[in-house]
This record gives sequence, C-alpha cells and structure tokens, in this order.
Amino acid sequence: VLGLTGDLKDMRERLGRMVVGYSRGGETVTADDLGVGGAITVLMKDAIMPTLMQTAERTPVMVHAGPFANIATGNSSVVADKIALKLVGEEGYVVTEAGFGADIGAEKFCNIKCRASGLKPKVAVIVATIRALKMHGGGPPVKAGQPLQKEYVEENVELVSKGCDNLVRHIENMRKFGIQAVVAVNRFKTDTSAEIDAVVKVAEEAGAYKAVMCNHWAEGGKGAEKLAEAVIEAAKEVKEEDFKFLYDLNLPIKDKISAVCTSIYRAGSVSYTPLALQQISQYSSSGFGAFPICMAKTQYSFSCDPSAKGAPGGFEVKVREVRACAGAGFLR
Repeated sequence: VLGLTGDLKDMRERLGRMVVGYSRGGETVTADDLGVGGAITVLMKDAIMPTLMQTAERTPVMVHAGPFANIATGNSSVVADKIALKLVGEEGYVVTEAGFGADIGAEKFCNIKCRASGLKPKVAVIVATIRALKMHGGGPPVKAGQPLQKEYVEENVELVSKGCDNLVRHIENMRKFGIQAVVAVNRFKTDTSAEIDAVVKVAEEAGAYKAVMCNHWAEGGKGAEKLAEAVIEAAKEVKEEDFKFLYDLNLPIKDKISAVCTSIYRAGSVSYTPLALQQISQYSSSGFGAFPICMAKTQYSFSCDPSAKGAPGGFEVKVREVRACAGAGFLR
C-alpha cells in the first residue's frame, strides 16, 4: 500500500479498502467496514514521508518503501519518484530502482507502479556482471562464505558468451514495453577486456541502445559518466507515447497471468490448482477482476525453478494460490 500511494488522501482510501475477511454470505469485509481505516491512516501518516539521504558525492537520494520483487512489487515508492521529479525539474533525470531482473521487478514497475503513478519511463538500465553471466552460462554454484572458483576469477569468454542468453532475454523484455534498454556492465577487477567486449557486442546486437562498461565501484561517479551519457542519449530517442503496458486490465484474470508467464518468463503453459481457480472466481465476482497481476516467483531464474539458469523456455508455471491485495490494488 505504502509503495503505491500517491498522497495522504490516496493512502487513506487504500487502507480503508483493505479486505480483512469475508462475511458468511461471501461479501468482502474491509477496514472501513470495521471503522478502523482512519485509525490505520493515523498510524501510517509519518511513514508516507520518504527519507532524504545522499551519496558519498552528495547526490540526493530518496529512500522509501521497496518491497521485494519476488513476493511484492519490488519498487521504491510513487511518492519518492514524484518528489524527485519535482526536485530535478523538467530538464533533470530521476533514477529509480526496480528490484531483481526485468522478469519481476521491472515487469511490475511497468504493469503495476506506472499504472498507479501515471508516470512513463523512457530508459531501463540493466545491470550485468561478468560473474553473473558466467553462472548463467553454466558456471559452478557460488556458495556464501567460500572462495569463488577459478571460472569466476579467470578469463573465460566462452562461458560469458553462453550466459549472455540471459541478458538478451532481459533486453527483449524491456523493449516489449517500448522502453530503451541501456546495459551497465559492472566491472570487477578480475574481469578482462575480452569478456567485457563480448558482453557489449551481444547486448547491442540484441537491441540495447548501448552497453557501457562501468567502474563506479572503484572510481565513484567518474566511473559511471559514460553510462549517464548513454542514458541521456537514449532518453532523447523515446517519446511518452512509445510506452505500453503488457496487458489490458479488463482482460480475464487468467489471461493477464498468462500474458506475464508466456511473454516475459517464456513459459509454455500455465496450470492452476483447484484452490487458485476458486479464488480467481471469487475475486472476479468481488470486483477485483480488473486489478493488475503481481506474481510471486523466484528471482534466480526466468522459470519457477531457481536452478534453471540462462534463458529457459517452454516450462510450466503452476499457480498454487491467488490473493487479493485490495488496498495496494493488485492480485498476487
């Protein structure tokens, strides 16, 4: 609710329509039905204000909300974005995070958050690392607390190139929304020029506006100047009307779920448990059928199997349960 709230009045309405249960007759019971919507808003009234921080180089940063994309929307708040846009002015640029990859955080940014805010993004910065691409190319598992194996610290262009299938999928997903994609190759000290060149070549051939090597972990803002320039150039190539949603809200719930699963994840089919089918029917009759979809899925793979690396396709997505988040305004 907090992340998608536009202002205090909007938050009051969202909190009031939260469903807390159902009557014996099957009717929804909301927070306002119990007379507690106002009280909840009083408890949340200060939470609506973002925290203003700054980077080490004194760039203003709004820190607000940010629910995880594998279970929720995975984005910072609408309020923070709108305040930031006012601060930078008409000629400025705001960078806002969509958590994890273009299959969950960015998809929900476009289909859920942009509907709530009315804002239309122009550029998506897709962050890639050589190490992550090596893992998607078939590299050995990485275990917390243990040294990286040699595949990740020695040059292996073939392994990186195989893993680029994953990056290409993310670029394709962003282009489906009419957004330009700029790839930021976040360089580690063990990465080689040959590996980075391979990623840049694949990314730009796949439709990225530009792919740029970034060294900001070592050089700060100076190490990302070329990335910033690429983003500004890409933004100038996009018009607001280029942006488009993946699905129409008035489609049946199952059709919207299918659109996300087949178009973004590249699933071959979608199946439902009896419970999920019952819930879909109930929510459709309760007036929640026009809500956008917020899928809960692993962040480690395009599929539902966290061990399936690269760019898997043709798999089955099994929907076990559907929940209505009436206050936030989506089905999860």
